[in-house]
Amino acid sequence: MSAVTESVRVASPGNAFGRSVRDSLVVAKRNLIRMVRIPEVVIFGLIQPIMFVVLFSYVFGGSLDIGGSTSPQVYREFLMAGIFAQTVTFATAGAGAGIAEDMHKGLIDRFRSLPMARGAVLTGRTLADMVQTALTLLVLAVVALLVGWRTHTSFGEVLGAFGLLLLTGYAFTWIGAVIGLSVRSPEAATSGGLVWLFPVTFVSNAFVDSSNMTPWLRHIADWNPFSATVQACRELFGNPGVSTSDAWPMQHPVWASVIYSVLIIAVFRTLAVRKYRSAAA
Repeated sequence: MSAVTESVRVASPGNAFGRSVRDSLVVAKRNLIRMVRIPEVVIFGLIQPIMFVVLFSYVFGGSLDIGGSTSPQVYREFLMAGIFAQTVTFATAGAGAGIAEDMHKGLIDRFRSLPMARGAVLTGRTLADMVQTALTLLVLAVVALLVGWRTHTSFGEVLGAFGLLLLTGYAFTWIGAVIGLSVRSPEAATSGGLVWLFPVTFVSNAFVDSSNMTPWLRHIADWNPFSATVQACRELFGNPGVSTSDAWPMQHPVWASVIYSVLIIAVFRTLAVRKYRSAAA
């Protein structure tokens, strides 16, 4: 009787969920330790967004009309929400490359041979990537303050904006996971991760006012999930760039950003776990 009872305990949904959480945290810890031991990955991950901040601030500042003003300071405040959002989404390429590298080296097969939850390997990897993204955002925010970016809302709203950014980045990381599991080399994962990110980030309201686009392109930009996060951050930061669009995501950007992110996680996590099971079979 006790053996049966113990068997039921092990098979119970609560225990399965708890084991999945523990296994995910173990894998996340493994990836974080790896990042610490290879600091070049983190350093080079910081250089690109810092370059974007400096180049866009001083090259385009004063040459673009934002809300009737061409002030460099106005453009810098308008710009930063877009740079923050671009940074968290570009982390997708690194996540895909990392998973593809683990597949290529046979590490995924080794994990599969262990008595651990199937989705824990991918969940742990994406959680570790989110920690790295949070560190990148912190450094980027300091650089942004140095070049003149300011917020004009409460501390809680600013934290909410960064929370939305991390949620969006986490959601997009699952897209990277699917790509990483679908290709045969880390190089292909990096290329595949970037090729779709450029239109997503540039056909948006991140760097220019979408009202200046042609009507059909503006419609795409206004319904772009990336644009919703950018607009939500501008509102929460109190930065210029209030949208005049009638599109629902632009009128309710915070809710739109959350909904988009949850849907992306639900769809692409399911696809990634299925791909993982078949790829590692």
